[in-house]
Amino acid sequence: MSKTIVITGGAGFIGSHVVRLFVNRYPEYRIVNLDALTYAGNLENLRDIENAPNYSFEKVNILAPEALDKLFATWQPDGVIHLAAESHVDRSILSPLDFVYTNVIGTVNLLNAAKTHWKGNFEGKRFYHVSTDEVYGALGDTGFFTEQTKYDPHSPYSASKAASDHFVRAYHDTYGLPVVVSNCSNNYGPNHFPEKLIPLFINNIIQRKPLPVYGDGLYTRDWLYVKDHAAAIDLIFHQGKNGDTYNIGGFNEWKNIDLVKLLCRLMDTKLGNEAGTSEELITYVKDRPGHDRRYAIDASKINQELGWKPSVTFEEGLSLTIDWYMDNKEWLQHVTSGDYMNYYDLQYSKR
Repeated sequence: MSKTIVITGGAGFIGSHVVRLFVNRYPEYRIVNLDALTYAGNLENLRDIENAPNYSFEKVNILAPEALDKLFATWQPDGVIHLAAESHVDRSILSPLDFVYTNVIGTVNLLNAAKTHWKGNFEGKRFYHVSTDEVYGALGDTGFFTEQTKYDPHSPYSASKAASDHFVRAYHDTYGLPVVVSNCSNNYGPNHFPEKLIPLFINNIIQRKPLPVYGDGLYTRDWLYVKDHAAAIDLIFHQGKNGDTYNIGGFNEWKNIDLVKLLCRLMDTKLGNEAGTSEELITYVKDRPGHDRRYAIDASKINQELGWKPSVTFEEGLSLTIDWYMDNKEWLQHVTSGDYMNYYDLQYSKR
């Protein structure tokens, strides 16, 4: 193998798409998927490539520095793509310390492992930290987040990601560690754990359950199809400049209520419902504390420097996403019932 790449959180939503892309696109790379398999890590996301000759899985928690040291000593990775994180804002409000531990301390543990095992010989090495646009805070009715936007996090989740971003850059400035950082807008697509808006509402429409919309429904987000994010990560990992930050966005702003109504229309068509059936499920609920009004990414830097741009429109991506969930009801049933947690034991007890 010409390179060994450790991808943390590779059994999660975005991570599984990155792992699949790298395994299939770079057969000469050894791809090591590091995941603790907490509630959002699902090895069923990778069944199609789990027996690939250049793929390996390691059940390791980034909060265990001794296990990370052993992993680095065993695999001697040339690169780390760090996606492992607690990422659900609502969960961060209920349990902020979990986010401090995983997102901050876990990231520092990884940085220390890379610094120790690369021993100052950084030629051909790269530590890529994947972050979020939420570190920038909130926008008014106009304007966009750029790579120079001042950090202003408003939730325990975004504060923990902001802290981890700062540590990554500090290790570059202090120790010379070769790092890149990207901050991405909201992702959607296949394999998304159904606690986030789009998969939750797809599942609720299928189950004829209420669609809970926070506040007045006018909160605005920029949405990006997850496979386009994976493609951007590939480009940044291989072509990004050490020490640089790249914003990744879909140029695709939607108010929550408009997104939900579009989703309802698409679902009614695909389910053969009478028009307006799913919209009747919309229920306005009490707003979330510290809810940022609007996010919007200026992704011109990655477009101009690396030639990246989204490959699908939101309507196309949303239609593909709905089709995937409707075609993979067994996956959805396993996730919502918790049965997916048993897959590791079933799969790896045979090895």
